[in-house]
Amino acid sequence: MAFENLPQAEKNQTEVTTSTSSNKNLRTILTGALVVALLGTWGYIIYDKNKTKETVTQQENLIASTSSQRDELQKELEDAAMRYDMLKSSNSKLDSTITSKDKEIEEKRARIQTILNKSNATEAELREARTMIASLNGDLESYKNQVEILQGEKIQLVQEKSVVTRERDNARKEYDSATVVIKEKEDMLNVGSTLQASNFNITGINEKGSKEKTTSTAKRVDKLRITFDLNENLIAQSGNKEVYVCITAPDGTPVAVEALGSGTFSTRDGQQKFFTQKLDVDYTQNKRQSVSFDWKQNTSFTAGNYKIEVFNNGFKVGEAVRPLKKGGLFS
Repeated sequence: MAFENLPQAEKNQTEVTTSTSSNKNLRTILTGALVVALLGTWGYIIYDKNKTKETVTQQENLIASTSSQRDELQKELEDAAMRYDMLKSSNSKLDSTITSKDKEIEEKRARIQTILNKSNATEAELREARTMIASLNGDLESYKNQVEILQGEKIQLVQEKSVVTRERDNARKEYDSATVVIKEKEDMLNVGSTLQASNFNITGINEKGSKEKTTSTAKRVDKLRITFDLNENLIAQSGNKEVYVCITAPDGTPVAVEALGSGTFSTRDGQQKFFTQKLDVDYTQNKRQSVSFDWKQNTSFTAGNYKIEVFNNGFKVGEAVRPLKKGGLFS
């Protein structure tokens, strides 16, 4: 019985051994698969980490590039703004054509600065800013050219003004010189046309009713009849001539009665002088004319010398003295 069962035991042992070997092989396969899976996982992790790092690096580079562009654009904007301010400050009086561009330029500056102030400005926005800066620089160049044109025109105007000023000054000097000459000639003519008085005849008149009698006694004189000639004058034009007759009383006071037409006039040296009577004479050029008038005052005549002066054009042109005497007991 024992020998009959031995082959079966060996068979079982062989099966066990075979099973154990299969299990080992399976374990080895599983272990290998796990190792491969683990290696694959680590490989992916390393790959993903590298990919992430690359992405971060690209983003950092992009941010750095954007920041650099923004800084560069900011510098360009500041340079343009400086040029613009210098152009404005050097030309305080601007032409209306240039002044009208100020608003447009300021709007561009404000838009560009708004973009550059954004911390997350996009590439598109930075491109817009760069385009606007280029446009702004073009505006400034045109602005500069217009200013230079205006400055050139200003220089030309200054030069033309200088020439005109010199010509005006020369003309004024010539005019002043001519005016002086003309004034001198007019003064000479005016002086030359002054009428001269001569041949004085002063008579005391006593009135008795309709009869007149000459007298030299002061208390009998009712009026003075004053007669003189205006001499020939080639320069004096024909027409009305004002002649002032001034009478001075024996006590040295001027005889002037406003109610009888007396007043004052200016002499050639600018002094004011009382006149007794103003005469309007219709003078004929280069002809001797006799002038006569009576002076009857509202007070009595006194004894002494009465001086009679005649003035024309402010000049004294003649004088005479008429003495009146005291009357006697029976005069």
